[in-house]
Amino acid sequence: MRVTDEKMDIVIGTILRIGVLSAALVVAAGVVFYLRENGGRIPDYSVFHPFMAFAPGIRALAGDVAALKSTAMIQLGLLLLIATPLLRVVFSFIAFILQRDILYTVVTLIVLVVLCISLLGKGGG
Repeated sequence: MRVTDEKMDIVIGTILRIGVLSAALVVAAGVVFYLRENGGRIPDYSVFHPFMAFAPGIRALAGDVAALKSTAMIQLGLLLLIATPLLRVVFSFIAFILQRDILYTVVTLIVLVVLCISLLGKGGG
């Protein structure tokens, strides 16, 4: 199977468009649910309240999204937005392997490893 640069550009563009659009739609739906739940409240600015408590894991997030919890929907949209460029790098890595382009395969693998470490790492200090 021959993967040309033009085909790669088309697929990468499609991945980015679908990823950003789906993230925006999920966040927008979460905002609509959030405003429906909290739109009539008068905020108390004398005490700081964090905007949202993040779900402790993927299963918890999936359960909260299934229950149509607004903050979980917003969180899912943000995760989709973060996953979009990661998916682009994964696709590029596979495409460069299929093209048998060793240099770009190695460079893309390094970028993918750095991205995964930064996303999964706990951070220091």
